[in-house]
Amino acid sequence: MGGQSVRPERSLFMTDEQRNSVADFRREGYGYTAIAKKMKLSRDTVRSFCRRNGLSGDMEKIIEQDQEGRCRECGAGLEQRDGVKRRKFCCKECREKWWHKHPDKIKQRAVYSFVCACCGEKFTAYGNSKRKYCSHECYIKARFKGGAECG
Repeated sequence: MGGQSVRPERSLFMTDEQRNSVADFRREGYGYTAIAKKMKLSRDTVRSFCRRNGLSGDMEKIIEQDQEGRCRECGAGLEQRDGVKRRKFCCKECREKWWHKHPDKIKQRAVYSFVCACCGEKFTAYGNSKRKYCSHECYIKARFKGGAECG
């Protein structure tokens, strides 16, 4: 058969196990091509399965919709009240843990740059435009030791 390329044989139908794996990979944020390579399926098969099952598009938004009413960190159910801002976390610990894991999600608009009045080091601070010292230690040195050790 001169000139014809032979494609690797791939299954036309997905098993239940493959469907579940594709859905899991998609929820973890994998793209169609990466899933297809891992599962040894064609990219178009994975893509059409995802489209039919609501797993296409921006997975971050889909995951957030799936998590509606659940804590972002631990998945515990949340009780929402009318007239109050919607809760995203079940407790303070979960909120802090999630934000420490996802620093890229913080929209830091109020980041200010300073030079420490004690040691002269450059530093940045979030949310406080009137900082003078880079650390509590520098503040203590300047405030209680007359600044003799500063600089």
